[in-house]
Amino acid sequence: MFCVNCGTPLLDGQNFCRNCGSPVKHPAAAAAPPSPLRATVAQPPLPAQVRNAAPVATGRCNWCGADAAGGQSSCPRCGAALNVTVPLAESGWTQMPARKDMTKLQIGNSSCQIEGIYVPVADMNLAAGDSVYFTHHVLLWKEPQVNVTTMPLKGGWKRLFGGLPLIMTQAEGPGHIAFSKDDPGELIPLSLQPGHSVDVREHMLLAATSNVAYDWFQTHIWFETQNGDDTETHYPVGCFMDRFSSSNTPGLLLLHAGGNVFVRQLAAGQTILIQATSLVFKDPTVQMQLHFEHPASSFITWKPWNNRYLWLRLTGPGRVAIQSVFERIEAGSSEMKRWSAATSARW
Repeated sequence: MFCVNCGTPLLDGQNFCRNCGSPVKHPAAAAAPPSPLRATVAQPPLPAQVRNAAPVATGRCNWCGADAAGGQSSCPRCGAALNVTVPLAESGWTQMPARKDMTKLQIGNSSCQIEGIYVPVADMNLAAGDSVYFTHHVLLWKEPQVNVTTMPLKGGWKRLFGGLPLIMTQAEGPGHIAFSKDDPGELIPLSLQPGHSVDVREHMLLAATSNVAYDWFQTHIWFETQNGDDTETHYPVGCFMDRFSSSNTPGLLLLHAGGNVFVRQLAAGQTILIQATSLVFKDPTVQMQLHFEHPASSFITWKPWNNRYLWLRLTGPGRVAIQSVFERIEAGSSEMKRWSAATSARW
């Protein structure tokens, strides 16, 4: 059996072509011959409204809550596997499900296919008039007819100071365009429903549909060190964070994180301490501040950095996500001089 679109050989039971992503049309089973002992009765044709009815939803995605039609193995909105029990660790963390190779997501008239596992690629098939925005360094390839323009952003000088791009790149269909972070990890599709927002640590964005609004804000998470006459200010989660929102219509946000991604739902007032650079995204309701742990000696004059523990304290309510690959915060033999709002504990 071969794909009717590209001619690629297909395996038994395969619902989508692994080469082009087109749905596989399985041949109807041959009808059994009528029994000679029982007369066959012709059934009247179904009404037009029944013949043309949409597929009946038979399941609900455990991750985004979307309804799925019968025969689908993955959620058409976020790509998570259907009919799979979500395991919950005793500590409360849940691993975000990895999307299968060639998983296809539907976004209105456009679609996105996730290709590869080690360094995943988001291959988007944009319908005429549909568009996405992204940072220029994640563009992997595109078809010539896809129109690419710039999307200026507000607060240019502050973004330049914070190490963020001054412009976003925008692509409009029709045609295919693909994105990749060029780094091992997981591709995270987040389906944003109207009225929902999510805060994302800088440099995590891969692409977003144009109906997802983009904004940014200062984190106010920092500490200052001094080594001799030199003073340096550090921003463990970045000077700024991105905020993505959907107002009127559902949108798709694609992120890339290193290693595996884990999600936890914090209750109101519940806190968790994480490595600051492991944060991937959080709900806007989750509050952040620094937390220090160190031996019971003078904190200001105590120098060995490798014996200090600097945490990011997150307080619910809301959802948080972390990545298993994170950058280690180093400050050599510098002294701590000042810091943003923080809690502390001494051993």
